[in-house]
Amino acid sequence: MPLSGEAVLRLYKKAGWIVLQRRGSHVKVGKDGLRETIPMHKELGRGLERKLLKRLEQS
Repeated sequence: MPLSGEAVLRLYKKAGWIVLQRRGSHVKVGKDGLRETIPMHKELGRGLERKLLKRLEQS
């Protein structure tokens, strides 16, 4: 089952990332010089979800 943007944002916050900007349907988060943009959609695409989770594991 695909994750929502809110669910991914919660995972990033739990890992210590902070919200830098919330504009429209996208949230920019950052940690230690890294930046990522998370779309606040009900369901993320399979590839985007995989990319965001992989980035989360690397940090």
